[in-house]
Amino acid sequence: MAYYPRLKDLREDHELTQNQLVKILGMHKTTYTNYEQGKREIPFELVIKLAKLYNVSIDYIAGLKKEPKKLI
Repeated sequence: MAYYPRLKDLREDHELTQNQLVKILGMHKTTYTNYEQGKREIPFELVIKLAKLYNVSIDYIAGLKKEPKKLI
């Protein structure tokens, strides 16, 4: 199972709690926590949503790039 350590880092960098983020995303906290902890595979559609929310590339979220590239 893939693990995306940047999910937590990006959330915290944007000063969001998990509760705040799951409200924005419209999902259950347990589901999102499992994504952050690598217990559940994150859907590609959600990666896209998070990339737009945080204004970073999908490559950065996946850990393929060291520096975040702004989308806009």
